Amino acid sequence: MVRVVFTPSLQRHIACSPREVEGRTVREALEVAFSGDARARSYVLDDQAALRKHMSIFINGTRIRDRVRLSDAVPDDAEIYNLQALSGG
Repeated sequence: MVRVVFTPSLQRHIACSPREVEGRTVREALEVAFSGDARARSYVLDDQAALRKHMSIFINGTRIRDRVRLSDAVPDDAEIYNLQALSGG
């Protein structure tokens, strides 16, 4: 099982507690995690189902490479960590 985790800052905006899901890619895992939760899905993914510009996702501490197709492989027992990227100066 893959653990999908959302930062506390995201949880202030959307109800998204950690979830244990099946998935071999980031996309597969997120689709399961977001099933029945359109608000959380639309906060993290855009209307083309790509990762929104203000979001970052890490697998076991390593940033994903494919922000469009979300095709990065997810090993068994991995943690997918979703966070809101900060910008500004």
